[in-house]
Amino acid sequence: MASTKKTTAAAVKVEAPIDQRETFVSLQKNFADSDMPVEEKLKVLYQLQAADSEIDKIIQLRGELPAEVAALEEEIAGLKERSASISALIDQMNRNIADAKLSISEHESIIEKYQHQLESIANSREYDSLNKEIENQELLRQIDEKTINDTRVEIASQKAELDELKDRLTIRTEDLKAKKAELETIVEETAKEEAVLRERREACAAKIDARTMSAYERIRASVHNHLAVVGIYNGDSCGGCFNTITPQRRVEIASNRKLIICEHCGRIIINPDFE
Repeated sequence: MASTKKTTAAAVKVEAPIDQRETFVSLQKNFADSDMPVEEKLKVLYQLQAADSEIDKIIQLRGELPAEVAALEEEIAGLKERSASISALIDQMNRNIADAKLSISEHESIIEKYQHQLESIANSREYDSLNKEIENQELLRQIDEKTINDTRVEIASQKAELDELKDRLTIRTEDLKAKKAELETIVEETAKEEAVLRERREACAAKIDARTMSAYERIRASVHNHLAVVGIYNGDSCGGCFNTITPQRRVEIASNRKLIICEHCGRIIINPDFE
């Protein structure tokens, strides 16, 4: 019974963690060590790349529209935020004017009271003191009046900026509406095709082990045209970087017995017969 347990434990395959920097040698070894025949895995990789390339074409058809829509949405949000901030500032300045007007009324009431008191004062010192208070209240009233005038000028300036923002917001909203309509038209026209391609892609990805899939995605992300899997170009060159492939490597590619990586660009090279 003990020996049976040992044998079972030894038969369990231990998966090493995926290393984003792993060598192509270890990747090739892992690729060959699978229940699926190597040739079949290579075909699936080719089909995966074909689906991804078609999806890339659809995305490319949309061009810069998604980025333009996102930029417009961000700009519009900023304009709305700025408009709300200015509106709040104008409201506060109007409240400040109301407070200043109330303060002026209080100063005038105090001045009137002091002036009435002056009529019944015989003492020169009290007379001078009241006159001084009247002057102070008059000065405070003038300050409030200046505050009102300055605030009104600032309100006019803020309203002018607010009008400009509203005009700009109207234009940008129309731009966004047009861009979204254009993008939605393209998406609608390609939605069915994209859905089919993505289903095909997921079906292929499900057949490929995680290590190979990780390498495939890494290669796609590292090359400008997103081609991780390529055929042979012009009979003797890598279809990705167009560097010459040695005769021995071409034989290995044609045999469909191992994963071949271009030593120049790092792409996976497959048998042209798959195409």
